[in-house]
Amino acid sequence: MSLPDFQGWAIFATVAEQRSFSGAATTLGLSKATVSKAITRLEALLGVSLFHRTSRRLALTESGAALVERAQAILAGATAAEESAREEAGRASGTVRLAVPMSFGLSHVGPLVAGFLDVYPDISVDLHLSDARVDLVGDGFDVALRIGALGDSNLIARTLRPVEVGLYASPAYIERHGDPSHPLELSHHQLFSYSYAANQQTLRLTRGNEEAVVHLNGRVRANNADVMIPAAIAGHGIVSLPDFIGVDARRRGAIVRVLPDWHAPSSALHLVTPPGRLRALRVEALIAFLVEALASPRSSDSRDSAN
Repeated sequence: MSLPDFQGWAIFATVAEQRSFSGAATTLGLSKATVSKAITRLEALLGVSLFHRTSRRLALTESGAALVERAQAILAGATAAEESAREEAGRASGTVRLAVPMSFGLSHVGPLVAGFLDVYPDISVDLHLSDARVDLVGDGFDVALRIGALGDSNLIARTLRPVEVGLYASPAYIERHGDPSHPLELSHHQLFSYSYAANQQTLRLTRGNEEAVVHLNGRVRANNADVMIPAAIAGHGIVSLPDFIGVDARRRGAIVRVLPDWHAPSSALHLVTPPGRLRALRVEALIAFLVEALASPRSSDSRDSAN
């Protein structure tokens, strides 16, 4: 039985990430010829072409695209094993790449990162804030926090806590347009919409066994919920907010709950990591820190996430 070409798989993963033979060579500290020979050797072993090569462009073939995630997992696992072995003799160190939603990152994760740095002086955090969903494996992230429903993939997800979503408007808006008593009345109101929602045109609300679907027809649409709050405070419409956004505006009465007995589909905060249980100590340290700070008592692990 011959061993797998581990070097070839690692070089393939790096070339795919860099989209360049020379870029991979620089990253790995190898010659371009060594990188090229490794890819040729792996292609001969597999019997397929992994890249389309032209003078100006390098792109994955269909076969290469199907194999790249496995190659990235092989490289990540080997790297984590080496780092863990080195760290066993010392302290957790290095950089952890963390992706989080914009608003939640500013309100919750930023303060936590500050505390984490105090506890772990040899670890750095590369924090990426965006409501857009990142590709953990392809973009090289160690950990991500995600809010909402998760799709199927081989990533590992841990549900940390539920997130309640409600409708809010300013008292002035309600005074002018009325306080709806049923979702069917919302057709006469301005309902702001969130660009990254699974369905940007409608919102489903439930109360016990009752269900209603309303059309989002407001004059404001944005890819971040925080940015819609000033328009809601100014009386331009009704905004759908998760429980961690707009807390200050709610406390001072600038916006109030609309249809408090009705609820949007249940949501949750999840911690997501790439496939594989072998992680560097610095990554394990950050995961443990975030879980302790953010998880409710009934949090759980699963292989259920979105790419």
